[in-house]
Amino acid sequence: MNKTVANAEEATRDIQDGMTIMLGGFGLCGIPENCIAALVKKGVKNLTCISNNAGVDDFGIGLMLKQRLVKKMISSYVGENEEFERQLLSGELEVDLIPQGTLATRCLAAGYGMPAIFTPAGVGTEVANGKELRNFNGKDYLLEYAFDADFAIVKAWKGDMSGNLVFRKTSRNFNPMMAMAGKITIAEVEELVPEGALDPDMIHTPGIYVHRIFQGVNYEKRIEQRTVRKKA
Repeated sequence: MNKTVANAEEATRDIQDGMTIMLGGFGLCGIPENCIAALVKKGVKNLTCISNNAGVDDFGIGLMLKQRLVKKMISSYVGENEEFERQLLSGELEVDLIPQGTLATRCLAAGYGMPAIFTPAGVGTEVANGKELRNFNGKDYLLEYAFDADFAIVKAWKGDMSGNLVFRKTSRNFNPMMAMAGKITIAEVEELVPEGALDPDMIHTPGIYVHRIFQGVNYEKRIEQRTVRKKA
């Protein structure tokens, strides 16, 4: 089944104000740059964004924050974005900070069709406020619900016309599990290949989870924090 669309604008055509979207990537690695740019251009507002991080001020989800497109961020690590901090402290942005493992597992639960998980992460902290606590074999666990996202937007290294995806290295941290979890999953890829061109043993996300796929353009692939060795 050919699931290709022409570009990011067509792929995101029905994302509307007030929706909940997942955005893959880890830091600035493996983020859906083209789709983020399309959403900024479109100006869709009041979004709830589920992402491990919030980009930086002038790149990634930071561009959406700058244009006030995001109503709520559900994230784990947000320490690189000054505009995020400003909106949080001023009360302009709702924020749900959750442990990284819990974020990942709530994505997986959504992909597996599980309504909730129990996790020890956050027990005894503010994370547990107002949540169900249950004891298993003498240890306390929190009930956390699976995410309910209208769209999942991911970026892969390679993909074929049926939506099978291959990710590279750090980009596998959140993209594959988010690809499973959206009601509609959009994948942008660096290289779009014909069906049958990918080694089946190398496919990380089967095409059954992907609804739209396109070949992206002009990837910047920025480095969030560049660390270099000092000259002797």
